[in-house]
Amino acid sequence: MLMAPEFMQVVIVGMMILVPVCIIYKKAGFSPLWAALVFVPGFGLLFIFMQLALLPWPNAKLTSER
Repeated sequence: MLMAPEFMQVVIVGMMILVPVCIIYKKAGFSPLWAALVFVPGFGLLFIFMQLALLPWPNAKLTSER
């Protein structure tokens, strides 16, 4: 059973990761709500990093090379 101090510790660490990830998502052009994946146990951060690494960013400027 999760005790109150450990639960608060999880929330504080999650918020320390959530806020910067929200900012990154906003600057990349994605919805900042995707940052809530931080709270998915085990694979949350992996999902975030894979999404940011593999999907094309909506705010990325397309350059055409000739």
